[in-house]
Amino acid sequence: LPTDKPRPALQSFHGGLMVRPLPPGLWERLRKLSRREDTTLFMVALAAYETLLMRYTRQQDFAVGTPVANRGHIETEGLIGFFLNTLVLRADLRGRPSFQQLLDRVREVALGAYSHQDLPFEKVVEDLQPGRDPSRTPVFQVMFTLQSATRERGLQGARLSSMEVEVGTAKCDLTLLVRDDDEKPSIALNYCADLFEPATVARMLGHCERLLEGVAEDPGRCVWNIPLLTLAEEQQLREWNETALDYLRERTVVDCFEQQEAEHGAR
Repeated sequence: LPTDKPRPALQSFHGGLMVRPLPPGLWERLRKLSRREDTTLFMVALAAYETLLMRYTRQQDFAVGTPVANRGHIETEGLIGFFLNTLVLRADLRGRPSFQQLLDRVREVALGAYSHQDLPFEKVVEDLQPGRDPSRTPVFQVMFTLQSATRERGLQGARLSSMEVEVGTAKCDLTLLVRDDDEKPSIALNYCADLFEPATVARMLGHCERLLEGVAEDPGRCVWNIPLLTLAEEQQLREWNETALDYLRERTVVDCFEQQEAEHGAR
């Protein structure tokens, strides 16, 4: 990923979190898209995230990490404990696929990964023995997660509800967190503060929302052609282009005048 600051030699895990609410109407359209394509919202959002990363990096084959509850057996559902594991999902955007074609690839990769979710991530790293770099996490440097909304509920007279927690750490360079909530859907980026400025992260979130809108509007479009710039950025680009054209017209007039002056002086 292009970063705002040089990567430090040693990972400090200093991080931040920025949240961007999504229009409920957009979330409902994405839900309908997932049903039409026989996928899940997780797969739709992951495919959009992979598209965003590809557009930023120009890389078409990379790895994304995602946490999994690792409770695939009914016998473990009632147990209390930390069963979380990490899966590595390969993102393959080669061949200029449409978003629908990318969804097919994402579904195949995700289902294959789920069938092997009992294999500890530490074992994967141990067997692969990737080149270790203290400035990066092994195997992948970006993560994705989708969280279902926590409903307020009562418990023996007590009322439980979710609350935002200040995040000052980041395990990876960038993690996209999607909140699946019909009333208040949102996307958030947990980012490495040693690499990214808050303004850059805010711009990334704007691009991600614009990308989701393009996906919901036309999933048959090539992933390279889905709109990425926000409406404000598109307007700014038009203004810059108009300024550039005005400058070229002015220079053309000046050049013609100078040429005429030179020809007149020669005569």
